[in-house]
Amino acid sequence: MEMAFDIRKATNRDGDQIAILIDAVFADYPGCIFDRGSEFPELDAIADDFSGDHGCIWVVEGARGILGCLGLKYDPVQKQAELHKVYLDRKTRGQGIAQRMLQTALDWLAQTHPDCVDLVLWTDTRFTAGHRFYEKCGFARTGGTRTLDDLSASSEYQFAARPGDVRFRIR
Repeated sequence: MEMAFDIRKATNRDGDQIAILIDAVFADYPGCIFDRGSEFPELDAIADDFSGDHGCIWVVEGARGILGCLGLKYDPVQKQAELHKVYLDRKTRGQGIAQRMLQTALDWLAQTHPDCVDLVLWTDTRFTAGHRFYEKCGFARTGGTRTLDDLSASSEYQFAARPGDVRFRIR
């Protein structure tokens, strides 16, 4: 059965539902702690946060509310876009929705920032399903790692791709 959903630009009012989504995703990974107040204050004005950094964030909305999100921030000096807030509800994974979100974001990037030469992202070392998704789409680990000073004691891997090298197998 195919799921009905819409991908749309997020608004500031979406912050509460995005928080619920992130909390649910974190709950799937031991040691991941979601604390909106101290570590996710941008959710109070999420659309403004992304637009302030030459970017945009999208949400996937279905009958049960927001099922996913994906954002891009753009650095015009480095001509580099960075993926942020890439989360998808467990029950909707494997249906091509994340690829559709990424395609939407890259279409926007090509129209809004056609001079972009690099895409990067940082992802928690525990999010192995996400790593497989990024690799399937043409991203490669750069060898870069970082440790965050957060409640989850997160370590992250960096992935990168050229915008034209990202590929999709949307059903």
